[in-house]
Amino acid sequence: MRDKGQKGKHMLQEFKDFIAKGNVMDMAVGIIIGAAFTAIVKSLVDDLINPFIGLFMGGVDFVNMYVVLAGEVAAGTSLADAREAGAAVFAYGSFVMAIINFLIIAFVVFMLVRYVNKVKEATAKKEEEAPVEEDKGPSELDVLLEIRDSLKK
Repeated sequence: MRDKGQKGKHMLQEFKDFIAKGNVMDMAVGIIIGAAFTAIVKSLVDDLINPFIGLFMGGVDFVNMYVVLAGEVAAGTSLADAREAGAAVFAYGSFVMAIINFLIIAFVVFMLVRYVNKVKEATAKKEEEAPVEEDKGPSELDVLLEIRDSLKK
C-alpha cells in the first residue's frame, strides 16, 4: 500500500497529464470564446432585437414585463426597482428574453457548425480528387538489378 505522499504525487501527475492533453486546452479556449460570444449575442438581443419587439408591442419594454405576486409596487415601476423594493415578482418578460437569447445562440451555433462541416467536406473531396503521387524513387526490381550488376563487376 502506498503512503499518502506517494498517492498525492501520483494524483498530481495524473492531473498534469490531463491538463497537458490538447482537448482540455481546446475546451478552455472554447469556454473563453463562448463567454465573449454570449456578450455579443446579449448586445444583439438587447440593442437590436428588443427595440423591434417593443415597437411591435406598442413601445412596451419587454424585459420589464412582470406580475407582482406579493408586495406593493407602483404601476410603471421597472423590474429592477420592484425587486429592489423587496416585492416578489413573476418576471415572465425576462424569461421570454432568455428563451429568445437561447434560440438566437442555438441558431448561430447551428450556422457555424453547418459552415465548418461544409468546409470539411470540401477539403475531404479535394483530398480524394487529388491524384496520389507515386514514389519517384527506384523500384525494388531496379535496386535488385543494380545490386546484381555491381556484384558482376
